[in-house]
Amino acid sequence: MPSSTDVAPAPALGRQGVQSRLDVQADRFDVMGLRLHNIHRAAIVDRVVGAVMEQDKLLVVNANAHCVTLSQTEPWLRGLFAEADIAFCDGAGVQVATKILKGFTPHRTTPPEWIGIALERLGSQARVFWLGGTREVAMQAAAAFEARYDVVTAGVQDGYFDASPGSADTREIIARINESRATVLLVNMGMPRQERWLWDNWQELRPVVAITAGALVDHAAGRVSRPPRWIANLGIEWLVRLIREPRRLWRRYLLGLPVFGGYLLGYAIRAKLTKPDGAQSKTSA
Repeated sequence: MPSSTDVAPAPALGRQGVQSRLDVQADRFDVMGLRLHNIHRAAIVDRVVGAVMEQDKLLVVNANAHCVTLSQTEPWLRGLFAEADIAFCDGAGVQVATKILKGFTPHRTTPPEWIGIALERLGSQARVFWLGGTREVAMQAAAAFEARYDVVTAGVQDGYFDASPGSADTREIIARINESRATVLLVNMGMPRQERWLWDNWQELRPVVAITAGALVDHAAGRVSRPPRWIANLGIEWLVRLIREPRRLWRRYLLGLPVFGGYLLGYAIRAKLTKPDGAQSKTSA
């Protein structure tokens, strides 16, 4: 059985052909109004490692069905994904929607599958700032990653603060992150709070690789374990999560998934009605 700090394995990252994998602009696509990149987790690792080594600023976000649903009524969320350097698929629902609307199935991954790989390559060059979760859990996660990947903890901040734009708490936290010389910022405040905080404050942060990591802090601290990859491949990881945390997730899945399905149906109908003129005339004939 893997240890409590294990993340799911990722394929070995050879250097051959890295440059072509880094050109994510060529793999951009829109699904249900949200801009994403069809990018493999190995390429995400390459981008993250490269940005840290070059001291570049990089924003990495991910989309699942819940995120896509929220984006239908939150223009700022669509704006965040449009501006993100990497916006990857993190859910079977998004894969299904892309297949139906675009005709292909994008790569799917989740932060616990690849963050450990990136940090292992970076070692002490990764100065990690943990933002979100309880302080106890975040401290446990930081200690676990220090021991496992030889990274440096630049700072720890729980998620229980006033995250509204321009608040005293937010200003103080931004100053701490900047002064810490963090190279990796793991934002674990849950969706959409973590995305909104980055949307409001991204311009105020100095060069750092910021990653919306959701429940990674709980995984790293050994409080939550991910189901086997084959379960995710079957598209039922959401069901395992619901069974494990029904009080926290019932609304997202039992109410949210039907709403997502309704939006998807609407997009599919509109796509059918707006086929090229040739296709329409053939149908009418």
